[in-house]
Amino acid sequence: MCGIAGVLRIHEPGHEPPHPLEAIPEAWLDVLDEGIKHRGPDGQGRFRDRATRPDGTVVDVAFVHRRLSILDHQGGHQPMVHDGDRLRPDLTYQPGEEPKLAHELCPDKPLVAVVFNGCIYNQHELRTELTQQGAWFETDHSDTEVLVHGWRAWKGNLPERLDAMFALGIWDRLAGDVLLGRDAFGEKPLFVDGRGAPTLVFSGTMSSLLRSRLARRQAITLEGLRLKGWTQYGWNQGAELAEGVRSMYAGEYGFATSNAQMRIIRWPHEVMSPSGEVITPSRVDRLLRESVHHRLEADVSLGCFLSGGIDSALIAKYAAEVNPDLATFTVRMPFRDFDESDAAATTARHLGLQHAVLDCSTQPAEDLVGLITELGLPFGDSSLLPTHWVSRAARQHVRVALSGDGGDDIFLGYDRHRVIRWLPKLGRVPGDKREILADLLPGGGNPRSRLSRLSRIAMMMQGDGYKELVAIFPRPLLSQLGLDYGGAIAHWGFTGDWGEETARRFDAIFYLPEDLLRKSDSASMAASLEVRTPFLARSVAQPALNAPLHILMPNNQRKGLLKQVARKYLPDSIVDRPKQGFAIPIGQWFRDDYGGLRQLLYDHLESADPFPGLASAGVEINMGFVRQMLREHDAAGERSINPWHGRDHSQRLYMLLVLSIWARWLDGLRPAEPSDES
Repeated sequence: MCGIAGVLRIHEPGHEPPHPLEAIPEAWLDVLDEGIKHRGPDGQGRFRDRATRPDGTVVDVAFVHRRLSILDHQGGHQPMVHDGDRLRPDLTYQPGEEPKLAHELCPDKPLVAVVFNGCIYNQHELRTELTQQGAWFETDHSDTEVLVHGWRAWKGNLPERLDAMFALGIWDRLAGDVLLGRDAFGEKPLFVDGRGAPTLVFSGTMSSLLRSRLARRQAITLEGLRLKGWTQYGWNQGAELAEGVRSMYAGEYGFATSNAQMRIIRWPHEVMSPSGEVITPSRVDRLLRESVHHRLEADVSLGCFLSGGIDSALIAKYAAEVNPDLATFTVRMPFRDFDESDAAATTARHLGLQHAVLDCSTQPAEDLVGLITELGLPFGDSSLLPTHWVSRAARQHVRVALSGDGGDDIFLGYDRHRVIRWLPKLGRVPGDKREILADLLPGGGNPRSRLSRLSRIAMMMQGDGYKELVAIFPRPLLSQLGLDYGGAIAHWGFTGDWGEETARRFDAIFYLPEDLLRKSDSASMAASLEVRTPFLARSVAQPALNAPLHILMPNNQRKGLLKQVARKYLPDSIVDRPKQGFAIPIGQWFRDDYGGLRQLLYDHLESADPFPGLASAGVEINMGFVRQMLREHDAAGERSINPWHGRDHSQRLYMLLVLSIWARWLDGLRPAEPSDES
């Protein structure tokens, strides 16, 4: 697990700067490094090279790396450079040292250099295959070296060979190009600033990318927020947050063109295409067990998160088959209604696991500001906070944790999954009746109540279908706020009537990578903890994603197929335990000022300029409606017994708070008068 970043600069023949340090100043790399250093406290390194492409264009490249050392502490240093015959650590350098220029120190060699964030779970199988093809491995068990030799053997087909979570950059001197890629489900983030000639910048964090643009004296214009970027959980995957700046899609990879744009050679979620394989409980049992076993390799302490649900219970059970001394743990949350520690302890006793219940420290206001500024995105899922607290507590005991993330998404464990088979019928209800139903069900003060759930279904019928069920701001409320949904959703064909296949595809392409996995990655890496997700092995996920609903949800039972697997190992009392979810009472905290959150909310949303910089980008937020939501939210807490008095806006206010924190942070970074070009 690491922080990665880099710069690629392309020059027309005869127009390259005399020295690479003029093309890519070391100060740019310092800024990128500052934005990723929290992701890798155990090591750092940089690499520079220059090459001439067959068409005569000259390419300068620089890589920056920060390491969280999990595998092969001695041999896994990055950037990893290979000259065609051997590894060349002598071609990398440390920040503050005199930069080394690989093309001067090692000319006329087919250099390959790699920066990599993630873990390759099938690295031993790939090592064997590559060795049989003539590759000579110098490290003992570094998975990064698999990428070096794998690139030489398979080129652009390399990502397809990986059972891995990854974001990577691979420099090929012969081609004068960098491959940028992200794993199939988006477990690891990768952002690209491809505004155009002559520079392309990439990073594992948006914060370092935005800082880099300012360091290069390039303006940040937030046009992307106005029409392209605002969705359920903040900024939309694949849409431009600022001009030319976007997240790579899950499963996307490609190269830089002559004008420093991305030339995409693979688009995401080919795993959504039918595999032709029948999924059964026994097959899920076998494949999930294999996935867990593959994810147990580490040279540091490893454990399992254990909640009260079946996802983490199955993972812990399979892991303990290999390592009976495996540590499992639950974090006791400081609010009883959201605490699963007792249920987790019951599961651990039944499975005979070595289990510990940990206490976590919470500083909500301070932690929230820190997480958003490290992330560099207006990320609107409030479970980012408890996920970070759990990760921070776990990091005191282990450096790697297996998680049940993805189980609900792959095997359909959410309440909304019961609705998707009725989407076409609900969509045919006449428009006037939809509006009447929405008016009759205002939502009330308890977001978990049955009335609130019915209200969301009514809002879905009135608005934009399934998207409304996962939206923090359904379209009617978003319109009152003065915003609209992003364009990337329409880009992927999510228009018109939605059936079950479209809804599930939406979850896989948008909700899973850009909400759940972004949350998990950001929260855990802020605590220097690696989290691995066995449910997202392609062997497990692909057949499940393509199985019909009646197989995954027999008798319309959420996660029914996976529950059949769980009953082999767990009693019905655990398997049928009501789903609790991983959340915090953010709405109540906005009322009673737990951890200073109410003060933070009002300091931002009632300030003279809550969203600095957004108005100039055309993002006009209706502050009258914001103040109305603040009043309604307080009223819902005072009279929650009457659902028609007040309305819970906890997640909406949280999203607006996050947007304000982010906008204020970005505004504080701006130089006085940035120019358009460096």
